[in-house]
Amino acid sequence: MKRTHATTTVMVLAMAVFSGALLRAKAPAGQDGAVTPDKQKARVERGAHLVKTMACHDCHTPWTMGPTGPHPDMTRALTGHPSDVVMPPPPPASGPWIGHMAATNTAWAGPWGVSFTANLTPDKETGLGAWTEDMFIATMRTGRHQGKGRRILPPMPVQILNALDDEDLKSVFAYLQSLPPVKNKVPAPIEAAEPPAAAEKK
Repeated sequence: MKRTHATTTVMVLAMAVFSGALLRAKAPAGQDGAVTPDKQKARVERGAHLVKTMACHDCHTPWTMGPTGPHPDMTRALTGHPSDVVMPPPPPASGPWIGHMAATNTAWAGPWGVSFTANLTPDKETGLGAWTEDMFIATMRTGRHQGKGRRILPPMPVQILNALDDEDLKSVFAYLQSLPPVKNKVPAPIEAAEPPAAAEKK
């Protein structure tokens, strides 16, 4: 069968397109949507900005008393409730006061129970070091630990973080993973007992 010049040209073009697709499929990390070092650096910088402007340090960094009053102790930045600060049972609610907070601003008690702010540094045993990006995003989307576990208790503003798009959440996670890991085991949260009336309705 005799090929025309036009047929040959079409076949060459088709092979070029197919070869290009194969090359893209085998492209090394850093090409075609992969996170390049520059993009990762930009994410970390964006994440640092978001963490600062969303006041994450107000709860996840223990407070200390200074000459002008209490303030976050940045030498323990984002390490969560200090493991050496053992909180007694919270006092009962009284009148219009329904909540209490620790002097470190890292432990809170209210109708939901008692919550302790998490260690956000990338320590593998006590922080976010064993977390994946997907786990972090799922937590913010569902309001549950790693997207499938216990519910995240107040005052964690999950509803605000859920309003961020995936790229911003990836940036926050990238920044947190860039921090020096600090070993600080935070107590597990204590959910309030279910009111008897609520149990009867089930």
